Amino acid sequence: MPKIFTIFFTVMLIQAAEPIPLPEHPRPDFQRNQWINLNGNWSFCFDKEDSGINDNWQSGKKAFPLKIHVPFPWGSDLSGVADEADIAWYQRKISVPETWREQRVFLVVGASDWHTTVWLDGRKSGEYKGGYTPFEVELTSLIKWGMDQNLILRVDDTKYEFKLYGKQGYGDARGIWQTVYLEARPKHYIDYIHFTPDIDNKRVNVRVALNDAPNSPGTIELRFENGLLSSQKIKKGRKDLAFTINIPKMHLWSTVDPFLYDIDAVLKFGTDEDFVHTYFGMRKISIEKLPGTDIPYIALNNEPIYLQLTLDQAYHPQGFYTYPNDDFIRDEILRTRRIGLNGQRIHVKIDLPRKLYWADRAGVLIMADVPNSWGIPDENMRREAETALRGMIKRDYNHPSIFYWVLFNETWGLFNKERKYTAETQEWVSTMYRLAKELDSSRLVEDNSPCNHDHVETDINSWHSYLPGYDWNHVLKDISDNTFEGSGWNFVQGKKQDRQPNLNSECGNVWGYEGSTGDVDWSWDYHLMMNGFRRFPKICGWLYTEHHDVINEWNGYYRYDRSNKYTGMDALVPGMSLKDLHSPFYLSLSDELCRKVNPGQQVSVPVTASFISGTDLGDSLVIITQLSAWDDLGNMCITDKHVRKIRYQPWFHGKLEPFLATMPDTPALAIFSTILCDKTGMILHRNFTTFLVKEQTLPRVEANRSGKYIVRFSPDSFTKAAWTKKQWNILDGKKVNGAGSGFFEYTIAWPENLSIEDIGTAMFLFEASSKPLLGKDTPSEEMSGDYMRGKGTFDPSRNPNAYPMTDDYKNPSACTIFVNGNAVGCYDLPDDPCDHRGILSWFSQKRDRHLQEAGTYGYLITVSIPKVVLLKAAEENNLILRLYVDDILPGGLAIYGEEFGRYPLDPTLVFALRK
Repeated sequence: MPKIFTIFFTVMLIQAAEPIPLPEHPRPDFQRNQWINLNGNWSFCFDKEDSGINDNWQSGKKAFPLKIHVPFPWGSDLSGVADEADIAWYQRKISVPETWREQRVFLVVGASDWHTTVWLDGRKSGEYKGGYTPFEVELTSLIKWGMDQNLILRVDDTKYEFKLYGKQGYGDARGIWQTVYLEARPKHYIDYIHFTPDIDNKRVNVRVALNDAPNSPGTIELRFENGLLSSQKIKKGRKDLAFTINIPKMHLWSTVDPFLYDIDAVLKFGTDEDFVHTYFGMRKISIEKLPGTDIPYIALNNEPIYLQLTLDQAYHPQGFYTYPNDDFIRDEILRTRRIGLNGQRIHVKIDLPRKLYWADRAGVLIMADVPNSWGIPDENMRREAETALRGMIKRDYNHPSIFYWVLFNETWGLFNKERKYTAETQEWVSTMYRLAKELDSSRLVEDNSPCNHDHVETDINSWHSYLPGYDWNHVLKDISDNTFEGSGWNFVQGKKQDRQPNLNSECGNVWGYEGSTGDVDWSWDYHLMMNGFRRFPKICGWLYTEHHDVINEWNGYYRYDRSNKYTGMDALVPGMSLKDLHSPFYLSLSDELCRKVNPGQQVSVPVTASFISGTDLGDSLVIITQLSAWDDLGNMCITDKHVRKIRYQPWFHGKLEPFLATMPDTPALAIFSTILCDKTGMILHRNFTTFLVKEQTLPRVEANRSGKYIVRFSPDSFTKAAWTKKQWNILDGKKVNGAGSGFFEYTIAWPENLSIEDIGTAMFLFEASSKPLLGKDTPSEEMSGDYMRGKGTFDPSRNPNAYPMTDDYKNPSACTIFVNGNAVGCYDLPDDPCDHRGILSWFSQKRDRHLQEAGTYGYLITVSIPKVVLLKAAEENNLILRLYVDDILPGGLAIYGEEFGRYPLDPTLVFALRK
C-alpha cells in the first residue's frame, strides 16, 4: 500500500465561522499545488419567477437573503436550504493572492446540476450544461490581485425530460454538489494525463494533452516516487504527446495488494512549470477462460476473478448526492470490503473522485454507470449522454479500480414515445459503445445493463433478476443452458452472443415478491441465492441490490444511515458471517435451507464444491461437519460430528460425495454445518442447512416423558386478549401478535391424571418477542408512484411483505407472566428480531410471492411456577396464564408456535415428576 502523499497547498477561508466541508483536494488523481477551496457558506437566493439574467443579479445588486453550505445540493439538510425553486443564484467573495499574479486563474466546479453560468464582478466568465461532470472557467483577465471580488453563479435545474437524472428522486442533486475551487496554472498547462498499463510487456503507455499548442519546445518529466524518472521533449506546435515507460520490476495493482504508482508530472516551458500530482495502478482487465474449461471470465492481471459486487446507489440521508466528509467517503468503500465483496457498481451516478480514490487505495473494483434520462432518446438527450460519457472517462481514466463502463441501464431513456426500443436507437447505442471503446480500450464496456434481454453490442452478457430464494436454482440453470456462442438469448433480434462472459449485474429478492420494495430479512433468500450461484460456474459473478438502503428500497447490507443489520448466522454456526457466503472456496449444500424429515432418519446432504481461485493450498482440504439440534423444549445438543479429507485442486468445480447425517430420534430443529479448512486448520468457509425433525404436530399432552408431564397449547388458543393498538394472527395462528399494551390469556384445564403431590417443579416455556405496529399493519392508502425515482411510500414497514431486519434500532418491551392472578416473573423482550435465526418462520412461508413476517423469531422464556401458585391452580382446576405488557413500556408481544420462530415448540407447561 503506498503511503499517503503530501502536497502543500493554499486554503483560504473567507468569512467562515466554522471549518469548511470536504476541505481535502477533490482530485487526488490530478492535483496541483496552488488551489483555494471555496466550499463553505455562500450567499444564496432562489429565482422563483425565473426573472432571467439581468444586471441586478450578476452584479450582486440583488439581495441574497439565504446562506447555503456548498457543496451540498439545495434541498438537502446539510445545505441548510429547503428546495423552493428550479433556479438559484450563489454569491461569495474571493481574493486571489498576489503570489499567483504571473499565472492563469481558473474556477473549477466538480459538478453542478444542470446549467451553470459564472460572473466575476458582474462580467460573464463562462457557462456549462451538464449535471455530473467537472467544468472550469478562466478568470485571469478579470482578476484584481489580492483584492476582494464578487463571484456569482446562476444554476438552472429546470427538469427537462432530456436531462440525465438517474435516481435523483432519492434526493435531488440540485445546484452545486461537488467541491468548488480556484486553481493557478502557467500559460501552458496539462489538460489531462492518462496512463494505460501494459503488464504483459512490463510498461505503461502515457498520453499527455496540453491546453493548447505551444509556440516553443518544452519538456515533460514524470517523477516516480520510487525514483524512476522519464523525461520527454515536446515539439513546438504539439498539443499532445504519447510515449511509453518501461516498468521492469512491476508491482501490480490487485484487490489484495492495491499498489499505486505515485507520480509528479512537471511540464516545463522556459521558466514556467505546471506541476501535477497523479497516480496509476499497473493492472490489466481482460477476458480469459476459466482454467480447465472453455468458459469466458472477466480477468484481473490475466487471472479470472469471480466478481462479487454490490449496487451502490451512493446516496446520503442528509447530503443526498454529496457525502458529509472524507471519512464517510472512505468508509463507503471499506464497508464493501468488510463483508468480503470485491467491488461496487456505482449506479446511474458519476460519483466523487475521492470515492474512486479510496476504492483505488482499498482494492475495490468499480463498475461505473453513466446516468440516465427518463425521457426519449432525442437529439438533446443524446448530446447529454455523450457529454457525460466523455467527461467521465476523461476525468476517471487513471483510477485502476474502474474496470467497466456501463452506458445505459435497463433501457431507461432509450424507449420512444410508443415504449419501443427502435433499430435506430439501438444503432446509436452501438455508436456509444464504440465511442467508449475509442476513448478507453483498456476497460470493458457494456451497452445496456438489461432486464429486457436487449443487448446490442457489448463486452459482457449481463442480466438482471429479482427472485424469491426458492426460485434461483432453476432460473440460473436456464441462463447457464442458454449462454453459448451464437445464442440469441439476452440480445435484441438479429444480434447474437459471441464470447462474452455471463455476469449477473443486478440480483436480489426485494423485487422478487409482489409489490415489494419492502424492508425484509434478505439474508435467508440471499443465502439460497449464493448457494445457487456457486452451482453454476458459467456465470462469472453477481451484483447484489444493494449496498445500503435508500429512501424507498430497504434491501441494503446497511441501513440508509449506514448502521448495521444482523444476519444471525453466527448464532447458528459460530463465527459464520456474510464473508463466508463470499469466499472463493465454497461448499454449496442442499437446495433448501430447511426441509422436513422424520426422527431418526438418515439424510443425504448433497454438496457442490466451488473453488474459484488459483491459490496454492496444497493437495488436500479438510471438511468438519456437525449436527446440532434444539429439541421441542428448547434444549440444544450436538449429536453428530465428522471430519472428511478431500482433494484440493485450484479452479475446481464439481459435486462431492454427499454427506450422511442421522437425525435425532425425537422432534427437533437440526442444523447441519460444514467448516472447510486448509491443512493448517485455517478456516476458509462455513455453511449450513437445517432440518425440521418431526412426523406430525406434537402431542398436546405427554403424561410421562422421561419423568416429565408435558402440556402444549397453540399460540392462538388464548381465551381472552385485549390490546390497545391491535391484535391479529399470522398464518392460521402459527404466531399471534398484540401491539401496544395488553395481554393474552390462556386457560388450561388441570390435567385429570396429574396429582399435585406428584409434581416436583413446574415450568412454563414459550418463545416471545416484542411487537411494534408496522405501517403494513394499519389501514392506509395503496402505495403508488414511480419507485425508480423515489416516489411512493417513505415508510420502510408499509410494504405488505415488510418486516424490518434485525439492526441497531430496537423495539423493547417487557412481559409479566401471571398464573391464576399471581405474578411469577417479568421478562425483558429487547426487540422484535427478524433474520436467519427465524428458521421456522421462513420454513412456514407459502410460496406465493408474498411474505408473512418471514424470518421473525423471539426469545426463549422459561418461567418457574411456585408451588403455592400450583396449589391454587389445582384447587381451581384450571391454570390461567396471562402474558401481560403494561403501558410503562408498551412494546407489544408476539407468541410463536412450533413451526414459527426459532425454537420448535408451542407454549408448553413442563411438570417435573417426583420419583
